[in-house]
Amino acid sequence: MEDSLLEFPCQFPIKAIGLDHGDFQSTVTRIISAHAGELPEDAITVNPSSNGKYLSVSVVITAKSQTQLDAIYQELTALESVRFVL
Repeated sequence: MEDSLLEFPCQFPIKAIGLDHGDFQSTVTRIISAHAGELPEDAITVNPSSNGKYLSVSVVITAKSQTQLDAIYQELTALESVRFVL
């Protein structure tokens, strides 16, 4: 049994903030969907920073396990363009 404070499955928001280099949003959503399945459009929220240098991509997924969340976070944080993953 996995150690987690969450009960799975559950709705779980993931936010990646990084440099807006044109394909940041598609890269983030591709990684998340590879682990969580197809993402409905209404599950994705994108917000640029006030100066336009950064982009925040938030995705709400149905998380199935802590292992799944860990894999998503590891892959996102490995991206050079990502500054934070919340």
